[in-house]
Amino acid sequence: MRKTLIALMFAAALPTLAMAMPEDGGPMGGPEYGQHHGKGGFQKLDLTKEQRQQIRKLVGEQRHERQAIVGKYLEKLSPADQTAFKGELEASHQKTQTQIRALLKPEQQKTFDEMQKKQAERRAEWSEFKAWKAQQAQKTQ
Repeated sequence: MRKTLIALMFAAALPTLAMAMPEDGGPMGGPEYGQHHGKGGFQKLDLTKEQRQQIRKLVGEQRHERQAIVGKYLEKLSPADQTAFKGELEASHQKTQTQIRALLKPEQQKTFDEMQKKQAERRAEWSEFKAWKAQQAQKTQ
């Protein structure tokens, strides 16, 4: 149960971390992990330096909020607490996304919205795949 919760926390933090990556490439100046298929994260938005700084600050604050939420619910692993944990994490994520969007210019908001839509589609596809995989595993038993 603990491993599942830790995996859930890790998976929930990945999108935020991916968007907060620096623009200048990886540690050796090369492309960031996952960005070899084109520009990734907020690079598509053509952010100003001030916007990047504010977004980094918001993402950092969100990370600290997530850690506080995780600490609060790690000790309580009942199904009701797990549901509350997931809900609070999602609310925190949505709050940060709303704050980030408010920092953007209208044309950047359009691009940001498209990025969010594509990300939601990928998450839905992944959920469908996991459900299919679980179904296949049940059939083989």
